[in-house]
Amino acid sequence: MTSAPITTTLGAVIARRSLAAAVLVLAAPVLSSCGGNFNQQTNQIYNPAEGVNDRSGSVDVLNALVVSSESGSGTVVATLVNNDQDHDDTLKSIAGAGNDADLKITPGGPTVIPAGGLLNLAERGRNFVEGERVEAGYFVDLTFTFDRGTAITVNAPVVNGAEPEYTSVPQPAPTGAPSPSASGSETPGEGATGGASESDAVPEESASAPSE
Repeated sequence: MTSAPITTTLGAVIARRSLAAAVLVLAAPVLSSCGGNFNQQTNQIYNPAEGVNDRSGSVDVLNALVVSSESGSGTVVATLVNNDQDHDDTLKSIAGAGNDADLKITPGGPTVIPAGGLLNLAERGRNFVEGERVEAGYFVDLTFTFDRGTAITVNAPVVNGAEPEYTSVPQPAPTGAPSPSASGSETPGEGATGGASESDAVPEESASAPSE
């Protein structure tokens, strides 16, 4: 009489353990695939989906990334939100940080972040960046410095500027563009040659007149 309940209880425990094991087996591929997106080294290549956010200061840096249409150059993009409702703030600089301290960034576009408002660098910014790791699939460390707010450093992904959502972002001039000085140097040479031929023609005509 007492063996039946024990058998039933043991059966239930075994069933629960079997179910838990099955769930772990099914979840293992999902967990392993998700784990590959975390703690990536900054020099690892993969396809980032979107920018990064930092809300630790009085100015939020949202969706920060670099849009690159050509290997080695691109445009810094972010939305800067001023949490101070009474005072404007100003973006003083964007610079490379850490292993990316040697990045060359040329600032451009508006810098004022209105009180309680935002500045969208994707639409209005012209902050061009050059560097070895400015290439789609990499990450670069960028520090945003403000007049009033604390500086924010983010590890921003570099995305492909050819993607439809990024084609409207302005890009630096291609590195292979011809230099205006090269074409300008040909003009003086041609002018000098033409002037020399005209001056030679005058003495020939004057010399032939007396002989007639």
